Amino acid sequence: MSNKKETRLTAKDKRMIRKERQKMTSIAWDAVQKANEIDNPLSKFPAFTKFTCKNNDSVILSSHLVTNLDKEILEQIFHLERTNMKKFYEECEWGWHEKKKRSEMFDERARYLIVKTVDNKLVAFSHYRFDLDFDIEVLYCYELQLSSEIRRQGLGKFMLQILELIAFSNRMKKVTLTVLKNNSAALEFFKTMNYKIDETSPVDSALDTYDYVIMSKINPRLNV
Repeated sequence: MSNKKETRLTAKDKRMIRKERQKMTSIAWDAVQKANEIDNPLSKFPAFTKFTCKNNDSVILSSHLVTNLDKEILEQIFHLERTNMKKFYEECEWGWHEKKKRSEMFDERARYLIVKTVDNKLVAFSHYRFDLDFDIEVLYCYELQLSSEIRRQGLGKFMLQILELIAFSNRMKKVTLTVLKNNSAALEFFKTMNYKIDETSPVDSALDTYDYVIMSKINPRLNV
């Protein structure tokens, strides 16, 4: 017979825990709402609006609400997304569903970090949002896409660092993102940028397997 005493939570204890969780969720949501009030979070960091690639080509970066982008640039964004990602979606259980993908990318909550050449050609973009993820305030990076001619020039790393700067300066606790397992280059890239498998990432089992992982980097100034 065990001598250990069972610890049972009283109704009062449960109420206190519930109230504390509600308080933390409220604080997190307030942080998300405050961040979402900013039209252009990159405006505080003018030094990060230009980048010189390893081949000495210069590009210009800007951040926009999706509602402020015209149809032409949205179509350019989606063309690059389709070019880069369609095959990866088709190779996994998700499949490529263009209408559904457009709905996600052009949702009114979407924000875009856009990269253009000096002659106004779109060469890269990131779709991101400030949001709650499992009651934690995060910058969720939905997409980080570069055209083939601009890869391996240091731009992807620079863009991700900008997203981290935007996230952490607005008191988000994490930068979070989803990566398809069949996209080995992307997985390796995020690992080199010190992204780890997030605690919310689903785990394969004998019954279920998943085509993706969730990765994140924690704001070093805040505790999750």
